[in-house]
Amino acid sequence: MEEERPDPEKILKEITFEEEKQYWGKLKIFFGYAAGVGKTYTMLKAARRLQKNGTDVVIGYLEPHARPETMKLAEGLEQVPVKQVEYNGMQLKEMDIDAVLRRHPQVVLVDEYAHTNVNRSRHQKRYQDVEEILKAGISVYTTVNVQHIESLCDIVASITGIIVKERIPDSAFDSADEVQIVDIEPEDLLERFEEGKVYRKEQASRAMEHFFTIEKLTALREIALRRLTE
Repeated sequence: MEEERPDPEKILKEITFEEEKQYWGKLKIFFGYAAGVGKTYTMLKAARRLQKNGTDVVIGYLEPHARPETMKLAEGLEQVPVKQVEYNGMQLKEMDIDAVLRRHPQVVLVDEYAHTNVNRSRHQKRYQDVEEILKAGISVYTTVNVQHIESLCDIVASITGIIVKERIPDSAFDSADEVQIVDIEPEDLLERFEEGKVYRKEQASRAMEHFFTIEKLTALREIALRRLTE
């Protein structure tokens, strides 16, 4: 049986892509198994270390967390102005890609990698915004939870009973140059909820009744650790 000959055009495209990617920025993902484990906090601490060592680092988009300890870490870091976008009579904030590209720092922080942008945005998803920034030679720090990875959505839904709509393709996760797991014991995470360090008291109580139980958190943590080893 005659062996299938390699496609020269495909090989050339692969070589060209690898050559171009040498000039891309680097992608680092802070990865967790649930809200509140400390992804954004850890990302900001890493950014502060970069800044202290002379790296030009800015915030491109930071989710407005009601967490004083986290937001305090953002103080002293330059924030690129976000866009105000009107949607259904509401004013929403989105990352301004063009402003980030004009500023052109060495590293930009972009919270919530799986976020879906408002209609009429240049890209539908934030991970696509990140890819454009990387192609411009800017490195990106970002955050994501295990339930947002496409191939894991069904198994996570079977555990939590919640179908997550905001997703990233596995390729967007696997393309990262570095993934840092942000991990705490489920018992410690529940304690943070009870203390109101993740959500406000009423919101935290509802979350602990449904999504944040010790059994569900333990299962999600195991899935996250297994996915990282892959």
